[in-house]
Amino acid sequence: MKNHSFRVMIFMPTDADTVFSALADPTRRAIFQRLSREGEQTVHILTGHAGVSQPAVSKHLATLKRAGLVSDRRAGRETHYRVRVEGLAPLVDWMSLYGAFWRDRFDALEDLLARMDG
Repeated sequence: MKNHSFRVMIFMPTDADTVFSALADPTRRAIFQRLSREGEQTVHILTGHAGVSQPAVSKHLATLKRAGLVSDRRAGRETHYRVRVEGLAPLVDWMSLYGAFWRDRFDALEDLLARMDG
């Protein structure tokens, strides 16, 4: 009988969960993408392109802000929002973890197939 070793990974909620949750909504994703492509914009401008009401846009922006994906600044009566690129770090970390996980799995499969051929 062959000895197989398995790594046990315990998954706990992380900041990545917050980022995934914030970007799960298509309207929030569209707002985030617009800010990413076009830079800082006011709630008024974002509302004109979002296809939803100003209160809905404000609510979506609040969710993105809580997730660390956008920041805001007041200028008179208007609030300007911009993307916080560093807010994507938990997502990048999560993808890196799973990239390594799948590389290890494919390497193991390649080794197994080579032994089966040999």
